[in-house]
Amino acid sequence: MHFHRYPLSVILGLVFLSLQAFSLQAQADTWPRESRVAGGVAILEVPQRGDAPPHVFFNNQRVYTVKKENRWFAWVGIPLSQKTGQTQAFWRTRDGDLPLTFNVLDKAYAQQSLTVAPKHVNLSPEDLARVQRETPELRGAMNHFRPMILPLPALIKPLEGRHSSPFGFRRVFNGESRNPHSGLDIAAPQGSPIKAALPGRITAQNHYFFNGKTVVIDHGQGLTSLYCHLSKFADLKVGDEVEAGQFIGEVGTTGRSTGPHLHWTISLNAARVDPELFLPATK
Repeated sequence: MHFHRYPLSVILGLVFLSLQAFSLQAQADTWPRESRVAGGVAILEVPQRGDAPPHVFFNNQRVYTVKKENRWFAWVGIPLSQKTGQTQAFWRTRDGDLPLTFNVLDKAYAQQSLTVAPKHVNLSPEDLARVQRETPELRGAMNHFRPMILPLPALIKPLEGRHSSPFGFRRVFNGESRNPHSGLDIAAPQGSPIKAALPGRITAQNHYFFNGKTVVIDHGQGLTSLYCHLSKFADLKVGDEVEAGQFIGEVGTTGRSTGPHLHWTISLNAARVDPELFLPATK
């Protein structure tokens, strides 16, 4: 657009509309609720000035950083295995790594007992070998750090339905204790459409032993999301870019599953965190 062709009043009007649109976008940005517990998110202010994003690390993993009202913040994902008490993230500067200290509080997650096919608990040698092949692929897709400076748009819930199994449940399969539930289960009819929660790039799309048909999306800076137990994939492939709300597959019960539902995981700095923290608070 050649602005010299337009009167000053028109130019000022266009600038105002642009600023207004930016303001509306800023209000819609995704911002998790803080919960400084294992499986939660600590939001720490980083005293860095300028537009270059700060480099922050926690448990040797690079942390998501975002600018808000001219201040930098780090979204520190706290793994479910994190011990309670004082801990530190580190802000990397020219003068060395400076600590960002915070406390991890205790949270008692409930226990859930499930009955599944014995083959999904006591693995055969062939199935165990398959899991060992698949695990590096999934971890690589989930734990990848891709630099991204632009703020995220408003998160879109990938599926409406009953929250059938919350994050952090201590899982007992067929009487045997297993790792805690690292996502949020949303029950819905077979074939219900699933949407990408945020824009990003597909880093995995495959049928895995435990997770069934699964999609992983990288949203940048170590923020990733995973969608499991699908019955069908959308016409997409690894490397494709998707928008928030874009169709990525259909609800199913593939893998280790007791019925049609979506298992939805959000990861920050390689730590699985509670997706509920990214959704509006329930009354």
